[in-house]
Amino acid sequence: MDMTTTVAMEVAPWWALYTRHQHEKAVADGLKAKGFDVFLPLYNSVRFWKDRRKTISLPLFPCYVFVRGETNRRYQVMATPGVHSMLTCGGQIATIPASEITAIQQSVGGGLRVEPCPFLNYGDRVRVVRGPMKGVAGILIRRKNLCRLILSVETLSRSVAVEVDFLDIAPEFQRMPVLDTSGIYQVC
Repeated sequence: MDMTTTVAMEVAPWWALYTRHQHEKAVADGLKAKGFDVFLPLYNSVRFWKDRRKTISLPLFPCYVFVRGETNRRYQVMATPGVHSMLTCGGQIATIPASEITAIQQSVGGGLRVEPCPFLNYGDRVRVVRGPMKGVAGILIRRKNLCRLILSVETLSRSVAVEVDFLDIAPEFQRMPVLDTSGIYQVC
C-alpha cells in the first residue's frame, strides 16, 4: 500500500455489513484479501459438552462485519461471498462513527472481558431473565451509576426501585396493535 492509499483508508468511513448467519469470519477474510480494512470484533465463550469444555471465539455483533473503504468500491464488497447487505439510512450507506469503532477496538484489544448484551435505553420496559427476580418486568432507570428496575402498583399509584444487574435483564418487546376484521385495533 502506498502513502495515498493509507491516508485514504484513514479518512474513509466505516460501514456495517450484514452477513449470512455464521459467515462473519469468511466475509472478513474475503474482504481482507480484496484489500479492505476490516474489523470483526470477537469475544471468547466457554461451551460445555458432556465430555469436555471448549473456549471458542464468537462475533461480538452476530451477522455484522465492519469495513472501511471508499464508497465507490461497494460493488466489490457486495460481491464477497456471505455478504447479505450493507446497512443503509435513507437510501445512503450508513456510516459508523470512527469513535464508536475505536471504543470497541480498545475494549476488545485491552484484555477486558467483553460480551454482547441487549441494546437498552433507560426508560425502556425490561424483564429480568436470571436470578431471584426472574420473570419480573418493569422500567429500567439509572441512579448513582446503578441499574434499577421500577416496579409499580398502579392501583396505589406507587412505585419501588430494585437494584438489578444489567446482565440479568432483557428488553420486553411490546406487542403491536393489529387491525381485526371489525376495524378495531387489538393487541396480539
